[in-house]
Amino acid sequence: MDPEALMRCLGGASCIVTQMTSGLIMGMLLFLIASGLTLIFGVLNITNFAHGTLYMLGAYISLSIYRLTGNYLLAVAGAALATGLIGVAFERYLMSRVYGSNVLMQLLVCYAVVLIADDAVKMIWGPAVLSMGMPAEFRVRPWRIMGGVVPPFYAFLIGASAVIGLGLWAVIALTRFGKIVRAAAVNAPMVAALGLPVNRYFALVFGLGALLAGAAGGLAAPVRSLTPGMGFSVLIESFIVTVIGGMGSIGGALAAAVLLGLTRSFGSLGFPLFVDGVMFLIMTLVLIFKPSGLFGKPAR
Repeated sequence: MDPEALMRCLGGASCIVTQMTSGLIMGMLLFLIASGLTLIFGVLNITNFAHGTLYMLGAYISLSIYRLTGNYLLAVAGAALATGLIGVAFERYLMSRVYGSNVLMQLLVCYAVVLIADDAVKMIWGPAVLSMGMPAEFRVRPWRIMGGVVPPFYAFLIGASAVIGLGLWAVIALTRFGKIVRAAAVNAPMVAALGLPVNRYFALVFGLGALLAGAAGGLAAPVRSLTPGMGFSVLIESFIVTVIGGMGSIGGALAAAVLLGLTRSFGSLGFPLFVDGVMFLIMTLVLIFKPSGLFGKPAR
């Protein structure tokens, strides 16, 4: 514990800006992953334990596209699209078989996919740690804001994640697709009785959640080391976000992800050995006092 270091940071604008930037990066990337996870759960009532694997695949696919084209934005877009298609195939051929089954059956299917994907990554990209490196267009002098250092790439990550999150909200809240998805989440048999292909909408929702995870992996590739199994720790933090924010709540996922990102950033100064413990403590308190999450609705 080093509370003095935390207090010194809070007493200086430059340190606050630097740590807030780092916290927002972690929080916004975590939001993209967790929003896909909570979207899938809220509509399909499926806990996708393989969601972190989709994040890993997005990072590796973006690395391959970047090496081929040298275009980072194209790499992120290609990784998101490819991961979304993988998610659709995953839902159609595997997860749709265990709808209505107990959680243990869903866990076994997802765990099998995790193991297969990790071995496939080792076969295709190798077991060694890989790195994309900073894209050429972002190799510029960092910005100085109130004495703090803000690399332009970090600002891009925060902005891109915010735009994607806003787009997700618009799709779910304002479009016909979103209205059908929300109706199917409440009463799928009734939606099917109206002649709508509910199964296709379920596949699209799963694919959309996978696309968000893949986009997060592609965005994070320049600042993260790529290793087989890298999605496991992200999956744990994503579940913490969904529990704190509330299962099925996109706004809750955003608030919880930013909260955890800032906790990790400032906590690395004041209590570096207990950052994970604080995150689990916050989750425990939410489960005790508001089991449905900060923005979640109690089950009826």
